[in-house]
Amino acid sequence: MFTCRLPWWRSSATCKPWQSGRFLPRVWETCQPPSRKAISTTVGQGQQVGTQEKQVLEDREMPLARRETETLFQEQPQTGNQYLEDALLRSYLKTHLPPKVLEEVNQDLERFGNHLLTKIKPLGWECELNPPVFRQYDAWGQRVDHIVTCSAWRRMKEIAAEEGLIAEAYERRYSNWSRLHQAVKLYLFSSSSGGFNCPLAMTDGAAKVIESLGIPGSLKNAFDHLTSRDPKKFWTSGQWMTERRGGSDVANGTETVARKQPDGTYRLYGFKWFTSAADSDVTLTLARVVDAEGQVKQVRDEEGKLNSIQVQRLKDKLGTRQMATAELWLDGAKAELISAEGRGVAAISNMLNITRIHNVIGAVASMRRMISLSREYARRRVAFGKLLKDHPLHMQTIARMEVQTRGAFLLLMEIVRLLGLVETNMASEQDQLLLRLLIPVAKLYTGKQASAVVIEAMESFGGQGYMEDTGLPVIVRDTLVLSIWEGTTNILSLDVLRSLTKSQGQVMAVFFSTVQKKLELASSTAKLEPAVKQMRDAISILVQFTQAAGSKGAATMELAARDFSYTLARIYAGALLIEHAARPDASSTDISAARRWCNQELCPVATELGNGSYEAEEALADSALVYEGSPACSSCL
Repeated sequence: MFTCRLPWWRSSATCKPWQSGRFLPRVWETCQPPSRKAISTTVGQGQQVGTQEKQVLEDREMPLARRETETLFQEQPQTGNQYLEDALLRSYLKTHLPPKVLEEVNQDLERFGNHLLTKIKPLGWECELNPPVFRQYDAWGQRVDHIVTCSAWRRMKEIAAEEGLIAEAYERRYSNWSRLHQAVKLYLFSSSSGGFNCPLAMTDGAAKVIESLGIPGSLKNAFDHLTSRDPKKFWTSGQWMTERRGGSDVANGTETVARKQPDGTYRLYGFKWFTSAADSDVTLTLARVVDAEGQVKQVRDEEGKLNSIQVQRLKDKLGTRQMATAELWLDGAKAELISAEGRGVAAISNMLNITRIHNVIGAVASMRRMISLSREYARRRVAFGKLLKDHPLHMQTIARMEVQTRGAFLLLMEIVRLLGLVETNMASEQDQLLLRLLIPVAKLYTGKQASAVVIEAMESFGGQGYMEDTGLPVIVRDTLVLSIWEGTTNILSLDVLRSLTKSQGQVMAVFFSTVQKKLELASSTAKLEPAVKQMRDAISILVQFTQAAGSKGAATMELAARDFSYTLARIYAGALLIEHAARPDASSTDISAARRWCNQELCPVATELGNGSYEAEEALADSALVYEGSPACSSCL
């Protein structure tokens, strides 16, 4: 403990230049010498704390301006090739990919990992430091509505083309494994992309919609641009769905109208409240043509001018600031109807499935990135006389985050594996049902997981985790949107229920049988017996819940939708972890992760049912609790 004259900004001490143009008075000269016990230092691995403390004390007795070196520092965590350092990813690929495919994919990913480290990561940081700027008028008062992006952002677009981050999925070089190859590259790219992963999600979604329509002649040119490896030809796509009346409720919230022209094209009129990647080349959007929907053709005309679109403003967002998100007036924008009239929302569902998978990729990537940094920091940071990695409680916290990340990763790999089968006509009816169920389940669960994990990981850095120039707050901010993008948790929970209704319950039969098959693979692994038993108990309870809820009606299931979706995610991810741990060459870490995952509450929906949380009376009580004391309260009782 030491004392210091305050406030220092009123003292007569002189100031010296210090760090990036800032000034700091020599407060150490007015302070009593600190006792050795009060000093907390950070040293590199292998350094002796006692020696470092002594040096710190000597430096603190020296005027700051005369120091040759600054020894009170925190070492920056350094990570290497992301692919080579991701043991779970590499073991998954080794287990599932055919040998020849594995050989080629392994070489590509190792090369890409080096490229990320040396070239792409610095560009991503430039994108964060130089967000887009909206220039509405030129120097002579002419309206130009120009969204100015930095050179690093434009270079990211070129890299995306060169690396085939969209093309890989549509070239089908590796048949059903092409989609998984693409997803893994996007997973590695995401946390270094400077936000460019978002326009790629929408570009992939637009290409998927066109492919699902059979790539008609009128859209062949657009499809070729969206899936090109040539940076000069590659297009990105926007996704302009959200209007002022609604977010996820696009069917009822769309007010934009489409007026048919004599040449068969359309003109769009309306206001788009939230348009991501507003600097994209083309976009898909919804509009009403006497209860039908249409899509925009190109954002700019042949002269490079906006296609009868006015930019109202750029959104001031919490995160993803690297990407231009705007409010737009469509005032006669040229468009081409690409879906059947009245089937726009149905057609756009293919895009939503892809963008939701991209959302899962981003969630898992952010978790992996933060844990990698936390793990590396723990090898360097000294606290209370030893490295953080030697503090059991600290390592327990990181291990818990690791378990969550592993479950999320395997869930991601499962849905892209199934998507690959569907896209190559190799999927069974059961595979298709399972994919329909797992996409919203994975998206909603990993979105919430990612927020929790990155905030916990930020805390593992102490005060440094809160410093902007470390880059850690950027990851946190950009992650928080993942529970909102492409449908909030509650919206997707209701979508899970729709998948049950549409399949008349068949999807749950497929879910249960698939999980049971995965558990059977671990029947001969003694160390997994506790986890297998916990899973089977959870399945039994879930079966009882579905039977009981079915007799209580739709209102009960709606109240239970969120907990029900969490239950599906935890049980299926648990089965995947057990399946991975049952491999002959599985590591002790694989087994530990599976067991730890199964120690959590696997079936929260049954617990809440037992507590009466889904009764009609409880729903009224929820409203009363929320609005107690407000004018709306009387209507809740």
